[in-house]
Amino acid sequence: MALNEPIKISEVPNYEEIPFYSKQKRLVLKNCGTIDPNSFEEYVGADGYEGLLKVLLTMTPEQVVEELKKTGLRGRGGGGFSTGLKWEFCQKAPGDKKYIICNADEGDPGAFMDRSLLEGDPHSLLEGMAIGAYAIGADEGYIYCRAEYPLAIARLNQAIEQAEKAGLLGDNILGTGFNFHLHIKEGAGAFVCGEETALMASIEGKRGMPRPRPPFPAERGLWGKPSNINNVETFANIPYIFRVGAEEYTKLGTEKSKGTKVFALTGKINNTGLAEVPMGISMREIIFDIGGGILDGKKFKAVQIGGPSGGCIPEHLLDTPVDYDSLIAAGAMMGSGGLVVMDEDTCMVDVAKFFLDFTQSESCGKCTPCREGTKRMLEMLIDITEGRGKEGDIEKLETLASSISAGSLCALGQTAPNPILSTLQYFRDEYEAHIKEKRCPAGVCKELIGYFITETCRGCGLCKKVCPTDAISGEIKGLHLIDQEKCIKCGACMEKCPFESIIRK
Repeated sequence: MALNEPIKISEVPNYEEIPFYSKQKRLVLKNCGTIDPNSFEEYVGADGYEGLLKVLLTMTPEQVVEELKKTGLRGRGGGGFSTGLKWEFCQKAPGDKKYIICNADEGDPGAFMDRSLLEGDPHSLLEGMAIGAYAIGADEGYIYCRAEYPLAIARLNQAIEQAEKAGLLGDNILGTGFNFHLHIKEGAGAFVCGEETALMASIEGKRGMPRPRPPFPAERGLWGKPSNINNVETFANIPYIFRVGAEEYTKLGTEKSKGTKVFALTGKINNTGLAEVPMGISMREIIFDIGGGILDGKKFKAVQIGGPSGGCIPEHLLDTPVDYDSLIAAGAMMGSGGLVVMDEDTCMVDVAKFFLDFTQSESCGKCTPCREGTKRMLEMLIDITEGRGKEGDIEKLETLASSISAGSLCALGQTAPNPILSTLQYFRDEYEAHIKEKRCPAGVCKELIGYFITETCRGCGLCKKVCPTDAISGEIKGLHLIDQEKCIKCGACMEKCPFESIIRK
């Protein structure tokens, strides 16, 4: 084809013909990338606010809740609790003032599902929240969004202004007598504020720390009033549900997990990005069909699902259906939808240490099991990865994990040990190699590896020149040697060797 020759229509593939999209079912992400998120008109043109109109003009709040219960929609923020029941509890709670809140405090490493929705389709969130507010009897709502998402906040503010101008937010919406006002609260980035009671404390201007439950937010929430909190993706499902009806929605998914789920594919995978798939699809299909398999043709090792609170799924469980109950049975959890793929060069002990380091630093410190327990576990994992592991450390980790899960105040502490427990379950041999043999099988833990020059060395001397500690000795055209006492394991020699004569083990 000549450089300036126009492309024929027949040469442009449809979405369905692209492997990344062929097995996806985009309900929540339908508008992302296809409409202008700044345009109210384009959202309306894509069936926007039809669900709200239908609800306000033809349904009672009780009918809305019953319809939602029929869908079997479960919270997409990680808990997996029935959204319909949650709304019903708040609807039936006595009180003249109620609040509806959106948790947009997306803090999981590697997760960007909520951010993409807020930036790409803000009106879907507003519509879902308005329907929810009508159902539970709320006239005021808050979107709790972390300040690190400035574009999302800007688009939400603009969308709120547009909806108010169109009479779809504010007082006496569509002449029905229903009032609903929305505010945005910018969070400071504390991971613990993803927990609903800590989130409400933050909105009230207090330090974001969880409180014991009961009472649950549906009874006494924001400023002591009945409140309902849902995740961004949960609310984004609502407009579609009320546009097409519960019967149509339940055609997707499994018996106990209906609809679709958005995952953020990251890690050692060829196709990264957001993938929205029907519940019940296998993990293998997500990683190898949608994700295009492992980078550089390397071997798959594990996938971390559910963020810091989740677990690692090994290769022999790749055919596990992706639904709430199957993942929990496998030692993982759905979580908000972060999905980190790891290859053969990944050390699972190091992975567990990474996620525990995150949860330990994000602990609010209110309860002792989480504050002290995670710190002690992290210290033990550091010792193991640095060659100071001792016999009995694995058993201590298991005991601590059990105590932290049972004794912590909120879900952050209760689920913090999950990465350790799942890696111990499926990769116990790696822990034992670190402790008993002082060896990292993946060659990741710096203190447990060494660099060695093989017999294929041609004595060029390049490795000797780049060594920062003069640990390499040898004559030109003669076999060189590395002094393990002087070696700082920087790997500069291995990178420089033109004959691949230096190995790491």
